[in-house]
Amino acid sequence: MCKMIVTLMLGVSWAAFMGCQSQQKTAENPVERGKYLVSILGCHDCHTPKAMDAVLGPVPDTTRLLSGNPENFPYPTWTPADLQQRNAMAMTNAQFTVWAGPWGVSFTMNLTPDIETGLGEWTEETFIRAIRTGKHQGQPNGRDILPPMPWIVYRDATDEDLKAIWAYLRSIPPIKNQVPLPIPPGSSTNGSSE
Repeated sequence: MCKMIVTLMLGVSWAAFMGCQSQQKTAENPVERGKYLVSILGCHDCHTPKAMDAVLGPVPDTTRLLSGNPENFPYPTWTPADLQQRNAMAMTNAQFTVWAGPWGVSFTMNLTPDIETGLGEWTEETFIRAIRTGKHQGQPNGRDILPPMPWIVYRDATDEDLKAIWAYLRSIPPIKNQVPLPIPPGSSTNGSSE
């Protein structure tokens, strides 16, 4: 009986040790941690265009992960009167990549490491400063990061978590996709992206 208890305790201890080792490896791997955080924080909801699945409906298009609003995708136009008539705070397109509200129209940004159209020229410091300040590229005089991007919530993330998200974003394939600039309220011209 004693031998069985010792064997059982050793087995439980070994399982706990292996579980801790597995968690530690994930915690030590910033890319994996960043992938996990991007997943649970809902980044794909807005920054990844959708594909139609016969059973699930719109799902993230895995061929365009985090590439933002498709550059040639037509987007609807809205006016403040449209929102009032529908008693709505905001409206979105079918891809969830364009949002309109009192702030105007915002287009979700290309978060891939593409140099010309994504975050390829950003640094880790630029990314963290942007999330902390709500300003594009973290520049004090940069344009505001617009709704629905919840930077006000994300700004309280730890440096380690933001660095892990950055590591993951640097690891995904770059996708060339020039997202339009935001459109201010009452304007009908295009303006890059959030």
